[in-house]
Amino acid sequence: MTGPRSESKRSSDGPGSKSRVTSRDGALEGSPGGGPAGVDDAQPAAQRHAAPHRVRPVRSILARMPTHGLYRPIFTPILAPALLTGVLVSGGCDTFSDVPRGTTSLLQVFTPQTAPSEAAEMAIDPYSPERRYRGTTLLSNADFGGQPVYIELYIDAIDDADPGVRAAGVRALGRHGEPAHVPLLVARLRDSDRMVRIAAARALQRVHNPVAVPGLLAAIQESREPDIDVRVAAAEALGQYAEPRVVQGLMAALADPRLSVNHAVRASLVTLTGQDFGVDRRAWLDWYDSTEDTFAGRQPYVYPAFNRDKRLIEYLPFVPEPPNEAASSPVGVDPTTGG
Repeated sequence: MTGPRSESKRSSDGPGSKSRVTSRDGALEGSPGGGPAGVDDAQPAAQRHAAPHRVRPVRSILARMPTHGLYRPIFTPILAPALLTGVLVSGGCDTFSDVPRGTTSLLQVFTPQTAPSEAAEMAIDPYSPERRYRGTTLLSNADFGGQPVYIELYIDAIDDADPGVRAAGVRALGRHGEPAHVPLLVARLRDSDRMVRIAAARALQRVHNPVAVPGLLAAIQESREPDIDVRVAAAEALGQYAEPRVVQGLMAALADPRLSVNHAVRASLVTLTGQDFGVDRRAWLDWYDSTEDTFAGRQPYVYPAFNRDKRLIEYLPFVPEPPNEAASSPVGVDPTTGG
């Protein structure tokens, strides 16, 4: 946090008077001297009561925060060399004496840090969906974001009234969750917002639990899932489940009119069977009917990961590498059996 946290209390001017939210120093919250989450009587009622379904007490969460920082890059990379030169000239030998542990780029040295406690306060702000989204995203992108206290925040986030916050919570559970969290992710495959459904299907690529199979099979059917990206992500996630119903459902999905879905289905069929008949549905059906061991040629499943080539500016000194991920097996997969 960048400063001491004020504690709110209710005060009243007398019987029948309206209660006000005041900070420890007596300033009204929401006024220039108060906190950012004050309640103003002039606000519309819808804004005063716009809060998530569940908000955990700030104090119980902050008591368990680690002390290392998060980074919010605000400088453009092209300014880094000039900034570095100026700091080295004016700062002398002690410029880097307080560089945080884990720093991988000189850009991080010159950007303000967000403490985990501050990010947690953002993640549970009952009045600002944007702050809840930013706080949840900051925590989930951190190396320490899988600690139990943060998992609780992500579970709360997936039930948020705001779809952006729900999607951020789903992505966080996909990155840090365990097989026990899979039912929560499966439920979000039926979310009203397409971005939440996409995030749920992609998260299920990273966390393994066979209870996800029925929901994923439903998500690859055009008659039940209108969004192409959801169908593609669900088809990719099914490649980790060596079950006859999965192969049958994938072969049926080869009838999808979208080629991107066809290719995702084919990739999962190749992973599960070791065979490759392209997107020829009839060839797959003939092989399936004639084979005795569908999964004899099964290959290890590795979930898709973000990866791109360097942009031109990223070849310059002091500019961070692309935020590429390393593909891996889903959490919960038995390494000896692949499932």
